[in-house]
Amino acid sequence: MAGGVRQRVMTLLLPLLLLGQTVGFPITAAATSEAEQHKERLKQLRQRISDLQDQLNLDRSRYDDLTKALRQVERRIGRIGRAIKRLKRQEAEQEQNLASLQRRQKGLQHSVTEQQRYLAGQIRAAYAMGRQEQIKILLNQEDPAALGRTLTYYDYLNRARSERIENLNRTIAELQQVESEIAQERERLQQLRSKEEQERDAMEVSRNERKGVVGRLKIEIRSKDEQLNGLLADEKELKRLLQALTEALSDIPVAPGDHKPFARLKGQLSWPTAGKRIKAYGEPRRVGSLRWQGVVIAGREGQEVKAVSHGRVAYADWLRGYGLLLIIDHGDGYMTLYGHNQSLLREVGDWVERGDVIAAVGNSGGLDTNALYFEVRKDGKPTDPVRWCRR
Repeated sequence: MAGGVRQRVMTLLLPLLLLGQTVGFPITAAATSEAEQHKERLKQLRQRISDLQDQLNLDRSRYDDLTKALRQVERRIGRIGRAIKRLKRQEAEQEQNLASLQRRQKGLQHSVTEQQRYLAGQIRAAYAMGRQEQIKILLNQEDPAALGRTLTYYDYLNRARSERIENLNRTIAELQQVESEIAQERERLQQLRSKEEQERDAMEVSRNERKGVVGRLKIEIRSKDEQLNGLLADEKELKRLLQALTEALSDIPVAPGDHKPFARLKGQLSWPTAGKRIKAYGEPRRVGSLRWQGVVIAGREGQEVKAVSHGRVAYADWLRGYGLLLIIDHGDGYMTLYGHNQSLLREVGDWVERGDVIAAVGNSGGLDTNALYFEVRKDGKPTDPVRWCRR
């Protein structure tokens, strides 16, 4: 059975090994066709990983209807969570736009007030020169030089007053335009908030559905022997996945750029999320002689999960026992694993940098609490994350 599964997995991944020489090279300006080929190969890579996931699911004897239901509902929760985060980013942008427009509106209102005040002063000054028509002013002048100065000054006042009126009209028109834009921004913001509310309602429905599925799964797996068998099967499946990914990505070069090798970062990495470590590496699990091969970090739902170092996303999907799982390949046989997420924010083939947000903390995979499962592996073998991350 194991040999047949391995043969099928390798059949799926063989084309990736042949494609590995070209995926990941920088695109030059003179290679437009190469850019299209790169895009197509990345698409094929994602499809092959998806096929591998389907193959793993089909090979599992314990992969029953309840597990399918759990995978479907948690994937849906992940999509909704991603949508909510996207909407919140858009809301933040709209709020910034609105605040900018409101500041502009305030400045224009102040400008209108100042221009009106200055124009009123000009009118009062002209009135103070006398309540005479221009012809009377001309007739009352005896000195020709004084007459010329008076005419010039009178003309200046009229032009200045006309310019002030035109400026005032332009400012008022601009203010009206800004007020119209503010109304539109408020409408768009309201639409985004309404959409987010709909997504949150959908999330609540999905959470309730998930609760029912997890409850039925617990009834199905009641004895410690059943729990142990399930954990062993989950661990075995993860090892198979990691081995297949290692073989698939071994010939794909690292991204261009000046990046320190992962091996030289031991003890310097930041933890992927903030929170108390509630399960330690090597700590016994609840059944059998199994031990934790990573750490479990408690967190709140939706809390950011960040990449600990530069690398390529090698896997981003649901896996039995680990929920929504994201795996980053850091090169030289090093990988980091981030499990039980609420949603995954990166896709297979994406390059990430240290500190990039890649997922959100959740309880997928059947957890009772919100937490992140984090592993560091070298050539498929687990190593204590505490030795890699800052204390």
